[in-house]
Amino acid sequence: MTEPPAAAPDEEQHRRRLKFRQRDDYAVELLGEAREHLSDPARVSRILVSLGRFYNPYINAPIVDPASRREILEALERGDEARARELLDIRLRLYARFDDTAGR
Repeated sequence: MTEPPAAAPDEEQHRRRLKFRQRDDYAVELLGEAREHLSDPARVSRILVSLGRFYNPYINAPIVDPASRREILEALERGDEARARELLDIRLRLYARFDDTAGR
């Protein structure tokens, strides 16, 4: 029986980037979903917990750390959707910043 040819190093690296990209897009989608549902704090909380499981290597921390999650949820409890949106945008910028430098 013949074995399939080994993947070229460039091809292997490309596959890893695609897997990372899929995960990256999912995190960005979750941040967008949280922004769209600020009127539903329970849903936002679940999303933020999920985002806390994703790692942002640029800042060496979760995409949404516990302190940020608490601050976002407290803003929603006060009815301050603008502040919650601002905090989500900050987390997105910190994460997207990593994405911008990945190709360099």
